[in-house]
Amino acid sequence: MMKRKIMMISAALMLPVALMAQNPFVQTRYTADPAPMVKGDTLYVYADVDEPGADFFWMYQWRVYSTTDMANWTDHGELLGLNSFSWADDRAWATQCVERNGKYYWYVCAHSKLSGGMAIGVAVADSPTGPFRDALGQPLYDDGKWDNIDPTALVDGDQAYLVWGNPEIHQAKLNPDMVSFDGLVTRVEQNEKSFGAPSPAKREKGVKYKDLYTEGPWLSKRGKNYYMLYAAGGVPEHIAYSMSKKPLGPWTYQATIMPQLNSTRSFTNHCGLATFKGHDYFFYHTGNLPGGGGFARSMAVEEFTYNADGTIPTIMPSAQGVQPVGTFNPYQRVEAETMAFSHGLTTEQNHRTGVYLSDVHHGDWLKLANVDFGSSGPRHITVSVASATQGGRIEVYTDSIGGKPMAEIPVPATGGWEEWQTLQADITAPPTGIHDLFFSFKGQKGRKLLTFDWWKMEVANLQEPRK
Repeated sequence: MMKRKIMMISAALMLPVALMAQNPFVQTRYTADPAPMVKGDTLYVYADVDEPGADFFWMYQWRVYSTTDMANWTDHGELLGLNSFSWADDRAWATQCVERNGKYYWYVCAHSKLSGGMAIGVAVADSPTGPFRDALGQPLYDDGKWDNIDPTALVDGDQAYLVWGNPEIHQAKLNPDMVSFDGLVTRVEQNEKSFGAPSPAKREKGVKYKDLYTEGPWLSKRGKNYYMLYAAGGVPEHIAYSMSKKPLGPWTYQATIMPQLNSTRSFTNHCGLATFKGHDYFFYHTGNLPGGGGFARSMAVEEFTYNADGTIPTIMPSAQGVQPVGTFNPYQRVEAETMAFSHGLTTEQNHRTGVYLSDVHHGDWLKLANVDFGSSGPRHITVSVASATQGGRIEVYTDSIGGKPMAEIPVPATGGWEEWQTLQADITAPPTGIHDLFFSFKGQKGRKLLTFDWWKMEVANLQEPRK
């Protein structure tokens, strides 16, 4: 089971850390190369997925996660895979999704069975969570070379741009249809002035980079400044950036943003920027989940403030992550795959149910942060669960796991892992105000207990907390 490969660590050891930690902000699988996008009151992150136990970047799917409060994240599942593109057969690597004219364009890179190289593709949808389809039925760009990885897109007024590459940077203007180029693909001029000087020590070891740029570009704009962030310095990578007054340069090297630290446990890095609800965020990846490393990475996020001159400060990785920018409402249907932190859990999906928590064992748990129970507090909790075995028990706590739970829900055998049954339990000590919320799973050790689809709380006087 994938979850057992990821989470070979005891709940007792994880719990004190989880009370304070948010990074990595997805614990149910290994996720890499975060690409944030904001739409309205929701921030989405598009990611690729590392396979447990892999010895290379053998990757097959892309997933989407979202948050409204920067604390609790919903897994929307695998929205694209290699099988979404008839021309692709391996290496579902870094991507970015952008909106234009009410459509969402998800630029991907994958190994091309047509040319034998890496290629750039594009999928399109009417919403940030799809359904997405291959917009062309063929690659957007495929010249048979390795360089075509890590696409980044920027919509700047009435013009959109696409940039990609390792170690050469390719760039092109996009037509209004977002799936064809306006003119030729060109290469960015790369030198020490534009992208920094490579390490003399690495040059002595035969590394042939002519500048710091390695891969993973991220193109963005703030005010009158354009930014290109990128993985730099070769392996092990750090994050650096250059600035320009034009979207496609010329670029001027600025500085390191995130240095390479052993604490990240990953020899690569890949970043993205987002401004959300008045806060600026820097997304990156580490190898800091249990069992993680260079081929088993996990997304993380830090808040930062631009310097007065528009430059970006040094940003250090942390386990704490960021503070919530809102509260969470428990008086609505909440997908079980929405969480701030978890131990031992993973998700599955199908056309019938969508995404749900699967493979739940004794000692597994999940946390939701900054939950607003209002002034009256909840009186009941309803859950949708299933079990093909003897079932188990769900215990619900506030603030920490331990002591007397505020609710206990026995889960019987329902006849199958997707034979869903709706159960309700009383809440014996209704909390009020804002608390963290925990679901703890109990039952026979060593066997799968149940699957979990959604939950909802009900308040006695039906007065829900303010949004």
